[in-house]
Amino acid sequence: MTRQPPTPHVIARSAPLRLTGLAALVLVLTGCASLSPDGGFGEVEKATAERIGAPVQLAWARQPEDLDRIAQRVDELLGKPLSMNDAVQVALLNNRGLQAAYAELGITEAEVVQAGRLPNPGFSFGRLTKGDEIELERGLHFNLARLIAMPLVQRVEARRLEQVRTTVAMQVLSLAADTRKAWVQAVAAEESVRYSRQVMQAAEAGAELARRMAQVGNFNKLQQAREQGFYADAALNLARAEQQQRAARERLTRLLGVWGTQTAFKLPERLPDLPTQPRDLPDIERTALAQRLDVTAARNGAEATARNLGLTRTTRFVNVLELGLVRNSSNESPTQKGWEIGFELPLFDWGGARVARAEGIYMQSLHRAAETAINARSEVREAYGAYRSAWDIAKHQRDEIVPLKARISEENLLRYNGMLIGVFELLADARSQIASVNGAIDALRDFWIAQADLDMALVGKPSLTAAAGPAMAAGPAGDPGH
Repeated sequence: MTRQPPTPHVIARSAPLRLTGLAALVLVLTGCASLSPDGGFGEVEKATAERIGAPVQLAWARQPEDLDRIAQRVDELLGKPLSMNDAVQVALLNNRGLQAAYAELGITEAEVVQAGRLPNPGFSFGRLTKGDEIELERGLHFNLARLIAMPLVQRVEARRLEQVRTTVAMQVLSLAADTRKAWVQAVAAEESVRYSRQVMQAAEAGAELARRMAQVGNFNKLQQAREQGFYADAALNLARAEQQQRAARERLTRLLGVWGTQTAFKLPERLPDLPTQPRDLPDIERTALAQRLDVTAARNGAEATARNLGLTRTTRFVNVLELGLVRNSSNESPTQKGWEIGFELPLFDWGGARVARAEGIYMQSLHRAAETAINARSEVREAYGAYRSAWDIAKHQRDEIVPLKARISEENLLRYNGMLIGVFELLADARSQIASVNGAIDALRDFWIAQADLDMALVGKPSLTAAAGPAMAAGPAGDPGH
């Protein structure tokens, strides 16, 4: 009488008592593998609460009623002129891309929990007949290698979940920074449109006056063409400003995640005032290295890779370890009991290639961690330099350029009242003064964008905005070349 070999991938015990002990061990190992109530969302809230820079609330819409609460809160915020912090709050609640990132938390946690649970044990039953002889075979099989490696696998999967949490936290912070910048650009664009309309009105008045004076012979064709050119340039600049305003508003709309009637939200008429003093951050590099999530993730990744290298060296000989319970019986021979264990013989593959690969991955992670730290230092220096320069430029525009243009305008008005200059010189001066106000708006916009970049550079990888090129100074009012 022959007996077929037991089913592969089996774990066994030769007695009911030992089988009970194995079941108890499995229950202990899998007892902690359960889903958390919030899917790890609380860790993301904790990681971002101190880094966003404003008191905002995060919400994960996991049920239909969650979407209803979010929609109600968003409608409340959009019912009034949208401040910068309110815009950030709307984006963090309503942006569907961020909600999809939150869902990734739940997906990853479910995968981690699944990886921490052993496969169900299997039972096999066989019946063979040979003439009048009947042979019965029963087997209980379980993956012993998975059981041995389970604590190590759980640690690896837990680190993967932590990486996903860090990634989601970075998305939260990036969305907050991008929303601040988009809000600043949208408000500044609306201000620029208002002042561009004033410039065009002044140019239009000058062009109409020049046309009438030319009709009566008091204006030559060159002077009339110059005024017409001012008007044409002003109309073109207004069209460009209106296009920039529409584009800036749509960028903000996308980040806020609003649609339909919600896109009619109102913005303040002007940007916030320039702070009295800029931030003084003498130890900014050390602060960034301690706070930045990408630096922390790179450092933790290198440490995890080092531990994984030790795991590779430990388990390269026991990757196909199997144990099985065997029970055979027939109608003519005594019941056979026993157990079997099997493992690979390292005759051809000693695992050296896998170890070399793990060492290469480890060195790669070290270099990437060093690169992340070096880049973080440079990015935070660049962001702080742009922030200080933007503050100086905005202050100079506010305290020097705009008041100077205002004084010039007052003096020209006195000269116009005294009939020392004509109306065209007065209109040219008005255009120059409005242009200086537009320059001040642009400088204030650049400052708030630079501050958003600095805030992001201190907590994660920023998307630094290039500084605008230097603007040409306006010529003096009444200058024939103007």
